[in-house]
Amino acid sequence: MAFVFKRLALYLIALVVSLILNFLLPRMMPGDPVGTMFARFRGRLSPEAMDALQQSLGFTGESLLDQFWSYLSALSSGDLGLSVAHFPTPVTEVISAGLWWTLWLAGISVLISFTLGTALGIFIAWRRGGVLDQTLPPLFALLGAFPYFWLAMLLLWVFGFQLGWFPLRHAYGDDLEPGWTWLFISDMFRHAALPALSIVLATLGGWMLSMRNTMISVLGEDYITLAQAKGLSSRQVMLRYAARNAILPNLTGFGMAIGFVVSGSLLTEIVFSYPGQGYLLVQAVRAQDYPLMQGLFLTITLSVLFANWLLDILYAVLDPRTRRST
Repeated sequence: MAFVFKRLALYLIALVVSLILNFLLPRMMPGDPVGTMFARFRGRLSPEAMDALQQSLGFTGESLLDQFWSYLSALSSGDLGLSVAHFPTPVTEVISAGLWWTLWLAGISVLISFTLGTALGIFIAWRRGGVLDQTLPPLFALLGAFPYFWLAMLLLWVFGFQLGWFPLRHAYGDDLEPGWTWLFISDMFRHAALPALSIVLATLGGWMLSMRNTMISVLGEDYITLAQAKGLSSRQVMLRYAARNAILPNLTGFGMAIGFVVSGSLLTEIVFSYPGQGYLLVQAVRAQDYPLMQGLFLTITLSVLFANWLLDILYAVLDPRTRRST
């Protein structure tokens, strides 16, 4: 427990620094964000709307310290302000709508990629020198070398434009109403198939190669030889002794990947016009929507910190040496 709370203290410090940077972000930009938004709407905003924007951004004429306390007070009540691009919708509603689609698309894709890549890495390392070991690593290394957006556009052009097997854009058909119906769920799967496939193909090779190389290094350790000398089955040696230790570096990368899932697969969401967090961030930047940008950055930061804290706990469970070293 001491290890967990020590790590939590470090992440709380990182959280405080993130909150300060997120507060200072619009104030470090040149010009007046509120004036920029007013010019964008060409005078169509009422004085009440301008006051609401100033309040949401914290530009109230108070001292910087007072503005910061007001910012923290608003955060504690879940108030992230009003979105300019989706005015007058609150930022929390905009983010929650995009967050669901991001968790569905990027979350499932990363989980599939990590699981499949790690399993393949374990298998081809255990059977190193075989056919799969000679073909899969160079194949997925080649796929991973292609630009991320290029792979997405290639899949879209072949399976969307040319063959017409999958939809070209959005998360579901324009003629459908969201709901727990078979028609909507099946259509949602069809729209997510190509974006998810592009993410899996682009990232699977990294998980597989990392696991393979670490696994081969672990297989040369003395305790693996001892386990084999005891007469343990190949399955026990491979999974309980070799894979359990070799997977630790992959788990570190997985924690980072899960954290950044909330930011969305930016380029993939742009190519497929998928309404996730990454697509929202691009819209916020284009519209100079400072409240939405702040809310998205804060959501991404919190998710990365929380995911890595959970990863530290899992790391300590799998590797007792971590607990003894603290």
